[in-house]
Amino acid sequence: MNLIETLYILPGVLLGFSLHEFAHAQTAVWLGDDTPKLQGRLSISPLVHIDIIGFLMIILAGFGWAKPVEINPYNFKKPKRDDILVSIAGPLANLFIAIFFLLLMKILYHAPNFLPYSLYETIMSIFDYTVWINIVLFVFNLIPVPPLDGSHILFDILDLKDKPFYYEFYDKGRILLFILIITDLIDKIIGPPIHMIYLALENLFF
Repeated sequence: MNLIETLYILPGVLLGFSLHEFAHAQTAVWLGDDTPKLQGRLSISPLVHIDIIGFLMIILAGFGWAKPVEINPYNFKKPKRDDILVSIAGPLANLFIAIFFLLLMKILYHAPNFLPYSLYETIMSIFDYTVWINIVLFVFNLIPVPPLDGSHILFDILDLKDKPFYYEFYDKGRILLFILIITDLIDKIIGPPIHMIYLALENLFF
């Protein structure tokens, strides 16, 4: 990314990371696990959720991460169901952000021209990047490879979390994910659904 792209994309990244992790934390607390609350994760402030190295990697390499929210599923009334709900809450928060900013773009698009064109263009670009990056986060985090949310959802549904295979796969999942990213295979996997969702939402609003 060049400097302008970086500046345009940072608001969407900060918002996407923060609300993603906050959604995990809040959902866990609602379902009976106070672990995120005790660790101070019930906040939408980026300072609470951003991992410095992960944030720098976004700027330097185009991918990164936030601090994962820790939970204790044994505090849930229905551990498997509630773990799925906590896991899916993060990606759904990203999808909500994308829809919300598309709505703001729709309002600005039809609003009277009360902003200078250059400012209007800048705001629309930032909003569009926010929509795009949050759709990316939505799709990316649903990949069923540890430590991503999709792996928790899949293994809970298949009832495999108590099997030795799960722990073995979880340990190697980060390596697999890193290989997918550095070889650009990740783009081939998540690129089509990202474009499909982006175009579908864009057509819905515009």
